[in-house]
Amino acid sequence: MKRSELFFSFLLVPVDFLMIISAGITAYYIRYADFTQGFREVQFNLPFGGYMKAVLLVGVLWLIVFAFAGLYNIRSARKLVKEFYRVVLACSTGFMLVVILIFISRELFESRFIILASWIFAILYISIARVLVRFLQRAMFKYDIGVHKVVMVGNSKTTDNLIQEFSTDKKSGYNVIKRIRDFSIETSQELADFIKLKPADEIIQSDPNLSKVEVLRLYDFADEHHLSFKYAADLLGTKVLKTEIAEIAGIPIVEVKKTPLDGWGRIAKRLFDIIVSSLIIALVSPIMILTAIAIKIDSKGPIFFSRRDDGNPVFRVGQSGKLFRYLKFRSMTPNTDSMRYKELSEQNIRSDGPMVKIKDDPRVTRVGKLIRRWSIDELAELFLVFKGSMSMVGPRPHLPEEVAKYEHHHKKVLNIKPGITGLAQISGRSDLSFEEEVKLDTYYIENWSLLLDIAMILRTPLAIIRGRKAD
Repeated sequence: MKRSELFFSFLLVPVDFLMIISAGITAYYIRYADFTQGFREVQFNLPFGGYMKAVLLVGVLWLIVFAFAGLYNIRSARKLVKEFYRVVLACSTGFMLVVILIFISRELFESRFIILASWIFAILYISIARVLVRFLQRAMFKYDIGVHKVVMVGNSKTTDNLIQEFSTDKKSGYNVIKRIRDFSIETSQELADFIKLKPADEIIQSDPNLSKVEVLRLYDFADEHHLSFKYAADLLGTKVLKTEIAEIAGIPIVEVKKTPLDGWGRIAKRLFDIIVSSLIIALVSPIMILTAIAIKIDSKGPIFFSRRDDGNPVFRVGQSGKLFRYLKFRSMTPNTDSMRYKELSEQNIRSDGPMVKIKDDPRVTRVGKLIRRWSIDELAELFLVFKGSMSMVGPRPHLPEEVAKYEHHHKKVLNIKPGITGLAQISGRSDLSFEEEVKLDTYYIENWSLLLDIAMILRTPLAIIRGRKAD
């Protein structure tokens, strides 16, 4: 999902609200204009302040109607004619809602002209605004902003038609960077090497003659490399969980949705993260200050663990496999991090997977044992959540050397941002096997909701109190 698509879809909300308010104001001033009163004099008193309160309320209600009407769908393939039809339908539904409110409370409006004029101007203003927003979005394609870099897979007439459509219609927002005619193991390796040099956004499988083995291999490839996967026919069977269908050049194209977070869910989760992380930072700031003081008194070294033994910054692997700078409160003696792979490697209790966990770790300081036991060392991650590198809820952020040992199905957990807490953490903390953690994280990714996030955040303190076997 392109950031520009999220931005423009989100932009439509305040734009529509502004257009609704503008329509109400226009109708009000036209009704009170001298030339209008020449036809019919105003017989009622409607103060502008009270009227605006009603218009603001109606504006909020109309936005809800618009959302249910599908006017804020991400990456909509509708043409402007269909968009205008949806606008008229949504505004008419909102108009009927106002009529119902008037029927319930006659004091809301006393002018039928204002109501009808507001409806007409709302349709006009919203349609014009949406045309301008779409024009701006398409204009950005000239600067390669928001353009989808596509790998086409297939040796069919359908593939030829799609490539022709994308190459001739620059406003489509698609740029074919490579075409492959089959998806053998050799082709898979060739494509993996290609996208390292020229990153892609999605793969479109448009050849129904590909074997099922090739299609499944292609789907797994897209999942492993965090590419959106679309196909021109239902060939995936039970592999497909959620799909979305769009029409391009008269051909139905189906996209496999990896997670509900791929759309408005992503915006909602980001707003949720900003609000919750801000509140918790304010709430636990005294604890973080005391922790910083205790660390400095207890042992020499920095307050935060943010650099490796060689002085290089600490990185964790985030969404889509991208690295981000990481920090947490220091709980170990300085310059002992690499011992986990050397002197202490035989004490690793997580031999079931790529992670390394040392029981009774001798590197941990006295204060470190305390802050690890109560997960205080991870409070610094709240700033990474506020910044946007992490989320409040999600898979744990792992080291690059750990991710390098992932098997193909493990990489699914990289489809979303890592989190401070998650389904795996509240279900067993460090006592779960790595495969169990991946299964729980995969379930979360495929079934995300804000209610699930809230539930896991509320359950996290209980999981901390229960403790864990390994630090």
